[in-house]
Amino acid sequence: MDLTVTIAGVKFPACFMNASGAVCVTHEELSALGRSRSGAIVTKSMTVEARQGNPLPRYYGFSGGSINSMGLPNLGYRMYAELIPQLKQFGKPVIASVAGLCEDDFPAIARAINEAGPDLIEVNLSCPNIPGKPQIGYDAEASERLMKRVRPLITVPMGVKLPPYFDPAHHQLMGEAIGHCGVDFLNLINSVGNALVVDPNEEAVVIKPKGGFGGLGGAIIKPIALANVRAFYKHFKGTMPIIGTGGVVSGLDAFEHLLCGASAVQVGTALVEEGVEVFARLEKELAACLERKGYKSAEECRGRLKEL
Repeated sequence: MDLTVTIAGVKFPACFMNASGAVCVTHEELSALGRSRSGAIVTKSMTVEARQGNPLPRYYGFSGGSINSMGLPNLGYRMYAELIPQLKQFGKPVIASVAGLCEDDFPAIARAINEAGPDLIEVNLSCPNIPGKPQIGYDAEASERLMKRVRPLITVPMGVKLPPYFDPAHHQLMGEAIGHCGVDFLNLINSVGNALVVDPNEEAVVIKPKGGFGGLGGAIIKPIALANVRAFYKHFKGTMPIIGTGGVVSGLDAFEHLLCGASAVQVGTALVEEGVEVFARLEKELAACLERKGYKSAEECRGRLKEL
């Protein structure tokens, strides 16, 4: 079964990869992804300076998914710029995820990371877990202004990682903004922000930061992720490569993302819970699903969701 995919002219040996934020901070974690069956190495979303992130506990897995408020722990963009050439030696695409605590951070990071030579750059407009910092991805005008500032600085394919949207008007507004900025691919979606999980036995929240509020991930957010993938696939009439992120814990979940219009999928909660072995399992499950359905490749079923 052919599970290779091409996104913005870059070929991936498999359609599964890690989601930025899931065990991809350190050199050791990134190298483990390089040795795994992951189809790419996606870095942690990087800021100007290194960050320890929010206080512990800041991640909690439960039967339906996970909640986290990591607070962007990362090594700082200078360290990732040094690591990227080493990561490319694994022979798979390296996606550098660029973040910032303010709009002016993005251009400086983007320029330096572009010079380090990743295969693609993902501009994260959607980190929901920085206290006091809004998600720029919910402001279409600010997002367009930022994308237009960084696009001329990036010579490799540039994508944007977006928060979940819940209204067709927001899909339309962001779709129009993205269309003005030379974006090469989309990553949909980041975690569903400002969720709250309660431990009824302890009568307490389960994570420490922000009074227990955090980003929701895992199986519970799959319908929201699928809706965003489908909405943007239709907005761009199938021409925009999309990486589907959210709720991929089985090969069947990945198949649903592909049907909705994704070219590839990223794995977060399942990777944290299972380790890098998850990629081999997901490949096997998706291949069996595609074979059972009569498809010869992952790309063949992209966008073929039937509507009633």
